[in-house]
Amino acid sequence: MSEKGLIYFVSDVHLGAPALTNNRERELLFASWLDEIKTDVVELYLMGDIFDFWYDYKKVAPRGFTRILGRIAALADSGIPVHFFTGNHDLWMFDYLEEELGVKVHRKQIIQTIKGKKFFLAHGDGLDAGDKGYIFLKKIFTNKPLQWLFSRLHPNFAFTLAHKWSASSRLSKSDYHDDFMVNQDGMYKFAADFLETNPVDYFVMGHRHRMANEKMNEKTSFILLGDWIRSFSYGVFDGEKFELKKYKDKASA
Repeated sequence: MSEKGLIYFVSDVHLGAPALTNNRERELLFASWLDEIKTDVVELYLMGDIFDFWYDYKKVAPRGFTRILGRIAALADSGIPVHFFTGNHDLWMFDYLEEELGVKVHRKQIIQTIKGKKFFLAHGDGLDAGDKGYIFLKKIFTNKPLQWLFSRLHPNFAFTLAHKWSASSRLSKSDYHDDFMVNQDGMYKFAADFLETNPVDYFVMGHRHRMANEKMNEKTSFILLGDWIRSFSYGVFDGEKFELKKYKDKASA
């Protein structure tokens, strides 16, 4: 990785979300962002839920997202390392993106040294100990025999079923409260517990659809990347500081 250039992080784009009516506009905007960052990006971290639903069949690829997949492949082909973290909506990735696009897929959190700083990187789902319902569901979703059975379903039926489930998710709800306190969040508490025995410079996560850049101590920051539904946000690290930005302030796009 070059010492020059920027590291980009983005999460929760939810491409193709059935609960949303502006999927094409958001996809075009995300494609435009990928085009713009290629002038200075040296590493890209896609931090989960880039797709609202994804499932790898051995012989079938999900329909759509051609503009995004092509741009990601072009970045990888040009030698830019692209990391893809599975989220709670797109965790059923097996080998398609790695083999066809050349990205590195991460199915759990990792510790990564970037430009001399230690990063804890994760989508964030399953880290909140209080979210017992989802932790139970994740065990079902990642169960190999159940995944094998799901793969036996015809893709038309399987994707229809998944989209119905997604349409009933929090994406369909507009009541995002403004009283979110990051240091009271379960993912933040996980980070605080982890930090007691593992020094880290940055915790970077998605999942919450919130933007936060909170100092945990004089050395460590806790980052929530926001989303591409309301904030159209991303993170950028230049080796000295981590910033959260909104893409051209198009939060109303």
